Amino acid sequence: MKAQLAAPRRALSLSAFAWSVLAYNIVVILWGAYVRISGSGAGCGSHWPLCNGEVVPQSPSVHTLIEVSHRVSSSLSGLLAIVLVVWAFRRPKGDPVRLGAAASLTLIILEGFVGGVQVLLGLTADSRDPARGFVQGVHFANTFALTGALLLTALWASGAPRPRLRGQGWLGWGVAFALVSMILLGMAGAVTALGDLLFRPEGTVVVDTLRRDFGAAATILERLRVVHPVMAIAVSAYLLVFSRFGQIARPSAGARLWGSVLTGTIALQMLAGFLNVALKAPGWMQLTHLLLACMMWLVTVLLCFFLLTAPKAHRRFPEVHA
Repeated sequence: MKAQLAAPRRALSLSAFAWSVLAYNIVVILWGAYVRISGSGAGCGSHWPLCNGEVVPQSPSVHTLIEVSHRVSSSLSGLLAIVLVVWAFRRPKGDPVRLGAAASLTLIILEGFVGGVQVLLGLTADSRDPARGFVQGVHFANTFALTGALLLTALWASGAPRPRLRGQGWLGWGVAFALVSMILLGMAGAVTALGDLLFRPEGTVVVDTLRRDFGAAATILERLRVVHPVMAIAVSAYLLVFSRFGQIARPSAGARLWGSVLTGTIALQMLAGFLNVALKAPGWMQLTHLLLACMMWLVTVLLCFFLLTAPKAHRRFPEVHA
């Protein structure tokens, strides 16, 4: 009897810890964005994992303190992920929470590696090297993958079932396209945010910014800025249509809930994107835009998860199989 009672307590504790790790990583992501916005990415020079060649920097500047604090918070993410893996592997073999925790730790390690590459190659602070845009995009794609893995880990730790991937027909392809589109949109947004930081004109209107982006002297980072808003409109439209048809094919309370939340999140994100452009991307607006991007991604993952775990409805329209 005691053993039977111990299992729910242990499952609940793991669930709470997994959700906490996800929330903490969102904070770390926002702090990492502040490091970029404040120009503190080179606060430790081109040294990694050391800071200016030292374990503990002497007489650090403000930028150095910001960069060091980000490295410390990121390292703590890794420690939390290790604890999550150890805890998850106390579950029986075949439990999906083990897969989610292992994937989360792997992606956190990769996150630190990509960040280290940025520092070692000098792709920080005021660097306008086109390679910085590529690395920034890869970094953001890994960030989305990491938060998605942590979300799945938290769901499975809370007792959610493993989603069915086979035999989903058009819905499976629709889910894959939704997730890949969101990752690509996030990558484009990361490059746009970098361009706004490095090439934001002062005291000009939006039309002047567009003229500069398409001018003969514009860099590739400037020219790519127009891609993100166009992608945002297209991806948002797709997600709204897919959410509607997905809920018809796989009706469930979870799908209805997260479909509604996704609609509201998209509306807020569109408004934030417009204000970001109109206000010429101030730091606080960039952080707000990023937070909403993370929310939109996680809500999309939740919607897809509940669609893949919901039973099929009575057919209201013909199924289309790949």
